[in-house]
Amino acid sequence: MYICCMDFSEININNPLRNALDDLGITKATPIQAEAFPILMSGADLVAVAQTGTGKTFAYLLPILRHLKYSDQKHPRVLILVPTRELAVQVQTEILKLSRYMSLRVVAVFGGVNINTQKKDVASGMDIIVATPGRLIDLSMSRAIKLKKIKQLVIDEVDEMLNMGFRKQLQDVFMMLPERRQNMLFSATMTKEIEMLVDEVFFQPQKIMIAASGTSADGIEQFVYRVPNYYTKINLLNSLLIQNTDWTKVLIFAATKKMADEVFEKLQVHFPNEIGIIHSNKSQNYRLRSVQNFDTGVFRLLIATDLIARGLDFKSVSHVINIDTPEDAENYIHRVGRTARAQEEGVAITMVNTIECTKESLYLEEIEKLMHRSIQELALPSDLSIETDLTEREQVQYQQKNASKDIDHLKESKGAFHEKKEKNTKVNRAQEKRLARKAEKFKAKRRKKN
Repeated sequence: MYICCMDFSEININNPLRNALDDLGITKATPIQAEAFPILMSGADLVAVAQTGTGKTFAYLLPILRHLKYSDQKHPRVLILVPTRELAVQVQTEILKLSRYMSLRVVAVFGGVNINTQKKDVASGMDIIVATPGRLIDLSMSRAIKLKKIKQLVIDEVDEMLNMGFRKQLQDVFMMLPERRQNMLFSATMTKEIEMLVDEVFFQPQKIMIAASGTSADGIEQFVYRVPNYYTKINLLNSLLIQNTDWTKVLIFAATKKMADEVFEKLQVHFPNEIGIIHSNKSQNYRLRSVQNFDTGVFRLLIATDLIARGLDFKSVSHVINIDTPEDAENYIHRVGRTARAQEEGVAITMVNTIECTKESLYLEEIEKLMHRSIQELALPSDLSIETDLTEREQVQYQQKNASKDIDHLKESKGAFHEKKEKNTKVNRAQEKRLARKAEKFKAKRRKKN
């Protein structure tokens, strides 16, 4: 839980923004909002690192909207780059909330939908464009958007963009932008790759670090169950959700799309009208509808891959459950950061597969090492049904782990020179006799010539 450090009345925001914040019931600035505001108002470049749930989106939106004046120009003045379509829609929604007393045009563009529809959306003009890198490049190359009027660039969740392989697209976007602009970068982590990006693009940036990498929100209670196998995990998940009806908003993370689909099928039997699922194989409309239904409370449960672990801000998530233990410790921080947001409290539960071949126990050690703390372990319920069957994935991993080692043939070798075995010591006498007869005939011919 982050600490509110400053009232918005002490910050130089104008009446339209103050009225919008009042409507939202927000009176206090978070530390990153309070620290970022004067830096961005001064026009300086900014690199900000803060843990999930600290209000990074408002940290850059408030000074941008405070600066932005009315204009009827067609092409955008502010560009906000985000990694996913869900985050693009969310940022657009946040802008609309803050600008309700302003005359402002904002458009969100992203892949997965008809580009011709988006061309029509941008044709009427905009002040701010929120975009994923690939779709922005497509629209720019087709001349639907010109980026030479951009005055401010925001790169949101840059660590996730780089993880998703957007480095080349980001460089292409930078080439399309004017050199003179204000740059802002917001991230939950700071890596060497991000530092290289900052060195290439930013001009003498000021830096803010609210929490070190690997820090989770203080309001999160974190627990671990050690479970024998995947099917027992499903039994445990079912049991917890059935018994704890006060778990009102539960976000369930799965490692892969296939695993997410499997969990959805199992849980849908018990919670047919309370559950949604979201991953990259789902259609754009289905994903957005699932997010909306979960956010508004229509769905009690939402199953997701790490696709939405970054950036999306759901209201009042009571529990985050990791059906797998993330291999990347940073992903754990982002997952559990979906709860305990905006001064609330939440619970994070991780299920660790104890089969050695899955390595999930090792992943847990890395998570605890990153956070510099141990996660409390809970005993499995006494009435939990323990399965003996393994999934195909577990069987393959188990077989690979326990496969017999290759025989070291070199170790058994006696080298190139060694005594022949008895069967190989026998001499072909018939062949010796034939060669002897040929030799005698050859000698007889030479004697006759002489």
